[in-house]
Amino acid sequence: MLTVLRHPVYRRLFGAQVVALVGTGLATVSLGLLAYDLAGRSAGAVLGTALAIKMTAYVVIAPVVGAFAHRLPRRALMVGADLVRACVAAALPFVDQVWQVYVLVFLLQSASAAFTPTFQAVIPDVLPDEADYTRALSMARLAYDLESLFSPALAAALLSVVTYDRLFAGTLLGFLGSAALVASTVLPRPAPAPERAGGVHARATAGTRLFLAVPELRSLLALNLAVAAASAMVTVNSVVYVRDFLRMSAGAVPWALGAYGAGSMVVALALPRVLGRVGDRTVMLRGALLLGLVFAGLGLVTASGGGSWRLPALLAAWAAFGAGCSMVLTPAGRLVRRAAPERERTAAFAAQFSLSHACWLLTYPLAGWLGATAGLLWTVAALGSVALGAGVAAVRLWPATEREVEHEHAGLAADHPHVSGARRVTDGWRHSHRRTRDALHAAHP
Repeated sequence: MLTVLRHPVYRRLFGAQVVALVGTGLATVSLGLLAYDLAGRSAGAVLGTALAIKMTAYVVIAPVVGAFAHRLPRRALMVGADLVRACVAAALPFVDQVWQVYVLVFLLQSASAAFTPTFQAVIPDVLPDEADYTRALSMARLAYDLESLFSPALAAALLSVVTYDRLFAGTLLGFLGSAALVASTVLPRPAPAPERAGGVHARATAGTRLFLAVPELRSLLALNLAVAAASAMVTVNSVVYVRDFLRMSAGAVPWALGAYGAGSMVVALALPRVLGRVGDRTVMLRGALLLGLVFAGLGLVTASGGGSWRLPALLAAWAAFGAGCSMVLTPAGRLVRRAAPERERTAAFAAQFSLSHACWLLTYPLAGWLGATAGLLWTVAALGSVALGAGVAAVRLWPATEREVEHEHAGLAADHPHVSGARRVTDGWRHSHRRTRDALHAAHP
């Protein structure tokens, strides 16, 4: 899998992603401590509001950026977003009011909503070979999982020698490092974006309309919801399971989160070979259905009266959640890449970014509110129902086979490889094949 790092452009972009993720991880720890300094026992409410602001920024800003991204050089857009994030990181140590935290979090996450979909749309252009692109997706998944494990450990080590406000300097350096790496990279020229009638709204919703029009992408919407249900259960209620359900110390919380990350990493490492033999549909749908089964097992664990077996069972459930989520999320880029015409790729990735976070905006509060008011068992039942229903919907929405579409091509030379074997008609060439979305087929349904 590491062979993809031999590509110099991708190597720099991956390096930019890694250093930015480390900076973001340090900021997460620092914000929690800052919230406690500002709000004391109400720090949880502050962080919950900040998380809601983050998701709202992702849902609202990403499609707007996708509407205008084709008018801006992609490298300049990503560097500008990194510099905005660096400025926010530089300002955070001077915050002394809760509302200032909210404003800066919105600015930070709005810049991330501009950077991330643009970055995701660049990688298929840098790595046109599907095998290389699959390896890159696995590398990205590993980077996210390792960051979730490495950043808290790094923060703990730094906090032993400096105060928490100094951690924002690490965030600043991470974003500046990302900006420098992107600025030093020559990116391939993107395909010209289509001109759209209807103004900003039409351009901002182009990616969403593409998702609603293509069966595989409609299925991806349901898959995103299944993943959001599982990840919300892990993110929001891990500490509740460890401290209240298992009656263990806070030091055991990282073990639960680590089990989730380990399950995700194992799958990410295996997927490049698996996807060479098994299609995306099989892997992604089985991953979603696995999440429903894990919720059923978690319900049995949660309903149990006691026993030393509950900790290993919880860790196994969390690892299975990580594996199922990785089975869905890692190949998702391949699906978007194939389903969207090249010139609409940025809008499609922006829509995937926005719509997937809209699912988290739904499931995070659900996981927190139900856990606090109705208890863990009802939370498992509700989120498990969401995951199972979404998984079943994804199976129904994604056709197992795709019929061939007969169509014509005008203006292609007789020796063009795409019309090899096609029959000559008045306006060009006529043939049929499975639906393809690229520059040659942008006008075909």
